[in-house]
Amino acid sequence: MEIRELVSYYVYEDTKRIEVTFRLTLDSEDEVRNDIINLEEAEEFGYKLINDNNDFFQFDDEEEEDFDDFIDMDEDLLINFLNEYYIVNPTKLPKTEIL
Repeated sequence: MEIRELVSYYVYEDTKRIEVTFRLTLDSEDEVRNDIINLEEAEEFGYKLINDNNDFFQFDDEEEEDFDDFIDMDEDLLINFLNEYYIVNPTKLPKTEIL
């Protein structure tokens, strides 16, 4: 079991969580898995997913619409974290959803 493809991700600034949609090597092209994980959990695993240059938790409401332009995330690092996270926590692996 390994993540084959990161379909999408979105960081929720208000709750400091990330929503990820991905496929495992055993999933078909019609299947995806979706999960929401606290960014603190990634840090507990030693992964700093958000670059220090991203001060996105300090945006004013007027600046919020430009939020996505400021996130600098290494997708390979995110995949590495997710692989490790689900190996350690296999019961948290989300079930597949059909597209």
